[in-house]
Amino acid sequence: MGQKLKIAGWVTIGVVAGAMSTVSLQTVARNTLGPLPLEELQQLSTVFGLIKSDYVEQVDEKKLITDAISGMVSSLDPHSSYFDKKAYKEFREGTAGRFVGVGIEITQEDGLVKVVSPIEGSPAFRAGVKTNDLITKIDDTAVKGLSLNEAVKRMRGEPATKVILTIYRKDENRSFPVTIIREEIKQQSVRGKLIEPGYGWIRLSQFQERTVDDFVKKVNELYKQDPKLKGLVLDLRNDPGGLLNAAVAISAAFLPDNVTVVSTNGQTAESKQTLRAVAADYQGRAGADPLKNLPAALKKVALVVLVNEGSASASEIVAGALQDHQRAVIMGSQTFGKGSVQTFRPLGPDTGLKITTSRYYTPKGKSIQAKGIVPDVMVDETEEGSPYAALRTREADLEKHLASGQGAEKKDAAHEKAREEALKRLEEESRKPVTERRAPEFGSDKDFQLAQAIKQLKGLPVLTSKTLVERKAELKED
Repeated sequence: MGQKLKIAGWVTIGVVAGAMSTVSLQTVARNTLGPLPLEELQQLSTVFGLIKSDYVEQVDEKKLITDAISGMVSSLDPHSSYFDKKAYKEFREGTAGRFVGVGIEITQEDGLVKVVSPIEGSPAFRAGVKTNDLITKIDDTAVKGLSLNEAVKRMRGEPATKVILTIYRKDENRSFPVTIIREEIKQQSVRGKLIEPGYGWIRLSQFQERTVDDFVKKVNELYKQDPKLKGLVLDLRNDPGGLLNAAVAISAAFLPDNVTVVSTNGQTAESKQTLRAVAADYQGRAGADPLKNLPAALKKVALVVLVNEGSASASEIVAGALQDHQRAVIMGSQTFGKGSVQTFRPLGPDTGLKITTSRYYTPKGKSIQAKGIVPDVMVDETEEGSPYAALRTREADLEKHLASGQGAEKKDAAHEKAREEALKRLEEESRKPVTERRAPEFGSDKDFQLAQAIKQLKGLPVLTSKTLVERKAELKED
């Protein structure tokens, strides 16, 4: 299996909005083409010629072809796509966990870019950009009307170049410009701390090239602070995925040696794999086993894994493996449900095709595609419930999503009703001051789900969900 991974290169897993997908970088030539549909190809050629000769103005031939490739691939499912030079570069930066920019995590609100948080130590952090700041202009370009990806591209650039962000700060009711010098940003995907004596918390925000090494370092820090650690919370909430070998390694850190972590199955021989908790299946590079320096006690420590609707792909692999082997109690809400694998096929030195080649399965053979991991213990986001959970997009909500392969899909009427109720509540909530609407930070003393996880580890009563139910996106056929 280790040899298979070495041939395949490196594999990543993730979700749509996070710009990560389950991807294997390969250079294997394929000779699996059957007879070509000549009539349809002739039509394609005819359309190309008509556009060239009859369209109102001249068009770029190369753009026509790349757009045709892009449209053909994107019509398959939400995770297959064509990478032009720029997209390929951004993809590589994302999996490496480093890029050149200003250093902020962002989302969109009312057509503007909203700062979720500045990355600690980044140029934006040093310039005083704060959580909940709204970016209205990037240099001279108004943000209103730009997609989130377009806004990101404008904020990124070459090292040591300048970008001016116009900020609107709601709680101060003022707008002001901030000049930031771009630099390489190294994202920190692992955080952790002792919550109280005997109980630790480690959060993985993404599975990147440095995640395993950083995880080992953080675990050792916790055990140095408290060698008699009784319980640990592994926080995978809103983790969109990342590198597959990192997910296998994190699973292996807690599991017995050589047990199955994940398997994949597709049409080709190389898409049929079983990855186990052994160094050969997760190293991904030459050298020593990155897990060899972990405390032996980690294999036995009581473990709770926190997940939610934003936990996808690689994080679902970890949660599924630990759940199937009964190594951890999974808590929170049902996960995103991305259970497909994408393979990257180079088309040139800096372009390529990312195409879905297989589904992946938990150790017990369950496909989580379009369903997700159902927690052992459903826990709301707050003591009052999870009123907006139904509004969050999951794999089953995506147009043209791949079915699980283990049954036919059905419409979830209860989810649609919950979505309508959540929209009404959100409209009411939007009228409140921003300070009253701010969600507690993960890992803070106001993190309700984390508090329940600690109670679970201590054997104390847990406040289980009053509102969350399993979302049954799949119906097994007889």
